[in-house]
Amino acid sequence: MGPLQGIKVIEIAGIGPAPVCGMLLADMGAEVILVQRKSSGTNNITDAVTNSKYAIPNRGKKSIVLDLKDPSAVEVVLDLVADADALIEGFRPGVMERLGLGPDVCMDKNPRLLYGRMTGWGQHGPLAQAAGHDINYIALSGALYYSSHRREAPFAPPSLVGDVGGGSMVLVMGLLAGVINAKTTGKGQVIDAAITDGSALMTSLLYSFHQAGLWSKERGDNIIDSASPWYDCYECADGHYITVGALEPQFYSLLLEKCGLSDNPVFSRQFNKADWPQAKNTIIDLFKSRTRAEWCELMEGTDACFAPVLNFEEAAAHPHNRERETFVELNGIVQPGPAPKFSATPLNIASPPPQEGEHTETILKSVGYKDDYIDLLRSREVI
Repeated sequence: MGPLQGIKVIEIAGIGPAPVCGMLLADMGAEVILVQRKSSGTNNITDAVTNSKYAIPNRGKKSIVLDLKDPSAVEVVLDLVADADALIEGFRPGVMERLGLGPDVCMDKNPRLLYGRMTGWGQHGPLAQAAGHDINYIALSGALYYSSHRREAPFAPPSLVGDVGGGSMVLVMGLLAGVINAKTTGKGQVIDAAITDGSALMTSLLYSFHQAGLWSKERGDNIIDSASPWYDCYECADGHYITVGALEPQFYSLLLEKCGLSDNPVFSRQFNKADWPQAKNTIIDLFKSRTRAEWCELMEGTDACFAPVLNFEEAAAHPHNRERETFVELNGIVQPGPAPKFSATPLNIASPPPQEGEHTETILKSVGYKDDYIDLLRSREVI
């Protein structure tokens, strides 16, 4: 049932990276209780991905609906927190405090609680109270800068580098480390996970090149930012794209062999930037001479460091992804499967995304609430 069996997490519903963090924990076996507010019923795009069968980040969770503006609902959350290992929230600094659910209150109820705070800018700093989204956070951290060809505007991979990479993944790491520490010390703590911090952390390898003087300030002028002919995306004859990433000399040599370029002198000095523009033009024309399928037949599975650029449907159908169950189908919804793979405690999706408030009664009874009090809360529209 996953390595986090027995871990209980309270997630205050929101959008963006916090729900993905909760999903990752649920995939790994944690019990994740999602505290939701009644949806607006406007059926807009936000509702479609937070309160429906398409809300993949809610898979494996249990849902309780509460009116958090009511003190009785706040008491319910605190009762849930009392025996929880962690709480996740993704609001601007101060929102949880105004609700009466800030770290001090929750950790007074449960001193070993891990209080995970997911924001774009962090809990403090000049920008802490400003609105923003993934593209803004990775712009400020430097993670966006090199994401384009020379003299082209940077392009942000939607929600991947910031929200998920620098946000969800870093908060998961912090929570797991905190849980281990709490089991040793009996003391919880607040985890301030800012996407600016996390996405900056993701540039550590590039900073090694940069600080060593091996990485140019010029965009599109470096070995793995589209300047070299052997590390880029290329269009094929049918309008599809392929990628090559033959960084190491032995892989580069095989790429040239597969492409019939071994004897072309412009490719003889792999790291000579002076040769790159001409070599780039040559390889652009070459890859346009065949279809993506033809290039796949020639190079996929070899050490030429090659892969086709696939859309979502193609990625889910690819034989490698199918064998590894990289994507799964649950109740008719195709989605990425749990990762990573565990040998002794395999991961699984416990359930599809819950209906809003599907587990309200069950959750309330699990903390000792009786039927008459549950009926009272319902009559007052607290639940």
